[in-house]
Amino acid sequence: MLNKYPLWKNILIVVVLIVGAIYALPNIYGEDQAIQISGSKGITLEKEDYEKIENVIKQDCPDCKVERNLGQALIRFKDNDLRLRIKEKLVSELGDNYVVALNLAAATPDWLKSIGAKPLKLGLDLRGGLHFLMEVDMDEAIKKIVNQMIQDIRTELREEKIRLSGIRSVGQDVVISFRDADTRDSAMRLLASKHNDWVFTDEESSSFEIKAVMKPEKIKEVKTYAVEQNINIIRNRVNELGVAEPLVQRQGADRIIVELPGVEDSARAKEILGATATLEFRLVDQAADIQSAASGTVSANDEVLVDKNGRPVVVTKHVILTGDHIIDAKSGMDENGRPEVNISLDSKGGNTMSNFTKDHIGQPMATNFIEYKVVDAQDSGDKTVKFRKVEQIINVATIQARLGNKFRITGLDSPTEAHNLALLLRAGALIAPIQIVEERNIGPSLGKQNIENGMRAMLYGLAFLALFMFIYYGAFGLVANLALIFNMILLVGVMSMIPGATMTLPGIAGIVLTIGMAVDANVLIFERIREEIRNNRGVQQAINLGYERAFVTILDSNITSILVALILFAVGTGAVKGFALVLMIGLICSMFTAVTCCRAVVNIVWGGRNIKNLWI
Repeated sequence: MLNKYPLWKNILIVVVLIVGAIYALPNIYGEDQAIQISGSKGITLEKEDYEKIENVIKQDCPDCKVERNLGQALIRFKDNDLRLRIKEKLVSELGDNYVVALNLAAATPDWLKSIGAKPLKLGLDLRGGLHFLMEVDMDEAIKKIVNQMIQDIRTELREEKIRLSGIRSVGQDVVISFRDADTRDSAMRLLASKHNDWVFTDEESSSFEIKAVMKPEKIKEVKTYAVEQNINIIRNRVNELGVAEPLVQRQGADRIIVELPGVEDSARAKEILGATATLEFRLVDQAADIQSAASGTVSANDEVLVDKNGRPVVVTKHVILTGDHIIDAKSGMDENGRPEVNISLDSKGGNTMSNFTKDHIGQPMATNFIEYKVVDAQDSGDKTVKFRKVEQIINVATIQARLGNKFRITGLDSPTEAHNLALLLRAGALIAPIQIVEERNIGPSLGKQNIENGMRAMLYGLAFLALFMFIYYGAFGLVANLALIFNMILLVGVMSMIPGATMTLPGIAGIVLTIGMAVDANVLIFERIREEIRNNRGVQQAINLGYERAFVTILDSNITSILVALILFAVGTGAVKGFALVLMIGLICSMFTAVTCCRAVVNIVWGGRNIKNLWI
């Protein structure tokens, strides 16, 4: 029978629409103003921590409940003044061991949460929050590679028993001095065979020098790696501390954009971004005079650092290994019940550690903990935030055996300190320092206004189209309007289900564009039906041919638009990606609603009936 879907297809359409509606439903509940509390440097809150928080807030807000989620606490408020007052009290009472941040929390009912339904993630321009533009110190990144090259050259020449008289860095270059021409030539052949990324040239001087210059391709690779690695580190730190829907992406050659939607506390956000640490392993110089070192007198190959108790420790400048090679770090307890951190290295790091420790058994090795801390500019008009490097010897242990890619750090004061260290090491090591060059705080009122303007634009567009379709196509226009509503429900539902999808202001523009394009398919179908009726086709045959013959045209036009949106998504960034994603999903949903859902309604109302005239 013409224009009749089988029962299973009607049921499938209904199920798809119901699922889309359920997953779109959380968006009508909005968000609550909230305070989010987590342990400083990612410590997981324990039972006594929650009790402490409850004791702090119960006097001012006895009805407030502390929600426990993945080792963090969340408190919801209806009054913003009360929220700000309690936030100040929490910061004062809890101290530096806790991160107390203003945030927004979805008001989704528990029954929707239980099936994984969440509200659509809103971008910074709609939800409000913090925007940071960060710049990577490329000079420091290159300096780090140059210093590593100096260490590699020393090791390689020593292994081949080639003696050098001196080695130093000059900007981005390395200059190596020898005592005679034969030794210099032997060293050049060796180094040139091992380092394809460097150019080695003779220096025309009486000191028999070799100059090593980094190739442009290597410099570009170092800079790219520095930005990409810092992006991963910042993303890990933000994720570890539970900031909702963060955006961390590259901009230009040496800058990183960090957006934290819903976060209002700028000071705490800076603390989160700056809380990245690494380790260095260095040999302790046992022959050094501690008293002289305390006054700043050390040899050219040594450096004075301090331990946790403020005592000076003389270590060699030569870095055995850095945290770049750490792939995992876990806290635990040793056989004596003392806290420890178990370190796992990559293959290169394991080989380096093994080769070094086999020749230094019985000598003390220091673990140097390096952290980049935020330093606010004192000038009132300067919002630039810089990072300073803080170093501390956290452990000195005697090398008792040859180490490999797995070893442990002991001498920590508490399990909490071990947990902190493991967490920071898992997050990664900054390849180069970064500083905040631009900071913007976008208030939720502006985001609310953007949402209201976007919703108003969608409603006006939807109302105008609905009126036009009803006037021009009559009853079939009402069916097209119903398909438009289905399209909006499915679009919001699918966007809410995609984990990484974020709705931004350009995304709302994509929805408005989708509304207009969604009608195209119905217009093609209805005009085709009209044409078949003018050719004296029966009503049922005209409806059937209208849908069948218009389908190819609809498919072709939508696939073309989807491909363009896909290209925009692939090459675009930020706002362009958001627009392209919404447009792609909207086009796919519009094809389903216009061709399948609309056809199902037409079949139910007009299909299989003896109709002489059609109101279209």
